[in-house]
Amino acid sequence: MTQELVAQLFGKALSNPILDRMDDAASLDIEGRIAFTVDSHVVSPIFFPGGDIGRLSMTGTINDLAMVGARPLYITAGFIIEEGFLLEELVRIVASMRDAADEAGVQVVAGDTKVVERGAADGVFITTSGVGSIPDGVRISGSNARPGDIIIVSGTIGDHGATILSKREGMDFEVELQSDCAPLGRLVEEMLAASSGIHVLRDPTRGGVAATLNEIAVSSGVDVEIEEEKIPYRGEVRAACELLGLDPLVLANEGKLVAFVAENDAAIVLETMRASRYGADAAVIGRVAEVESSRPRVYARTLLGSRRILSMPTGEQLPRIC
Repeated sequence: MTQELVAQLFGKALSNPILDRMDDAASLDIEGRIAFTVDSHVVSPIFFPGGDIGRLSMTGTINDLAMVGARPLYITAGFIIEEGFLLEELVRIVASMRDAADEAGVQVVAGDTKVVERGAADGVFITTSGVGSIPDGVRISGSNARPGDIIIVSGTIGDHGATILSKREGMDFEVELQSDCAPLGRLVEEMLAASSGIHVLRDPTRGGVAATLNEIAVSSGVDVEIEEEKIPYRGEVRAACELLGLDPLVLANEGKLVAFVAENDAAIVLETMRASRYGADAAVIGRVAEVESSRPRVYARTLLGSRRILSMPTGEQLPRIC
C-alpha cells in the first residue's frame, strides 16, 4: 500500500526525470560551490490562510538556501504520516508542494514515506532538505554585517505568526489574516544581480525580526539600531498583537527577508526589491553601528524618540509555528 501511495501520489504529482528513476539516491549535476540545508515542519494547524504545511515545507527550505546567495535547485522530502490521515488532505498538501516547486524552479528529486500508528504523530510531519549552487564571488553570511550597512526588510512582518495564532484562537477580523508563505529565491537572484554590496541575508522565521537581528549582531560583532516607525506592518497584524499583548517583532515570517547592504548600494537594492512580487513593500528599517557597550546589542528607536534594547526572545510564545 505504501508503494502504491508513493507511485500514485508523490510520483505523479512531483514527477521529473530524476525522481522518476526511483533510485535509492538521486544523481545530480551541480557546478561550483553548493549550499545544503535541512528543515522539519510540524505546523499546527496544517492548513491556514495563505498556505499549508506542504507549501511551508518547500518555501522554508528554498528560502534557507537563498539566504546564503544560492540558487535553489533540488529538494528532498520525507513524510511521517499518522494512520487515519485523510487521503484528500494529503493530496492537497502534495499539490501545494508541487506548485511551490514549480514557482521556484526547483525539483523534488528524492523522498521517503513512513506511516505510523494512530496517536504516534499529529496528522503529518514533513522534513525537507535542499541543495543549491552558489555563484562565483557571492559570500553572504550572518557574520558579514559591517558598520554603516543599511538594513532592509522585504515587506510587512508578523503575517505568518499572526495568521497561525488567529486560527488557533478563533479570532475574526474584517480583513482575513494571510500567511506570507512564499519562495524568495528569485527575489534574491534579482537583488544579487543589482548589487555586489549585499553582506547579509536572513529570513526571520522562528523568533521573528528580533531574533534574527540579535543573531546577526552577535555573529558579526556589531550593534544594530532600527526605527520602529519605519517597520511595515499590516493593520490586522497590529490589531491582533495589541489584543493578545504580543510584539510583532518576535512573530514568525515565512516569506520575508532581512538584508544588510552597503550604504552606497542600499537605494538600488531597495528599488530592485520593490519591483519584485515578493518585495513590493520593502522598507529601510535601520543601520549597523560599532559596538558601544561590552557586547553587541540591538536597539529599537521608539515613536517617542527614546531607545530601548531589543533582546533575543526567550521561551516559545507560539509552539508549532513552522
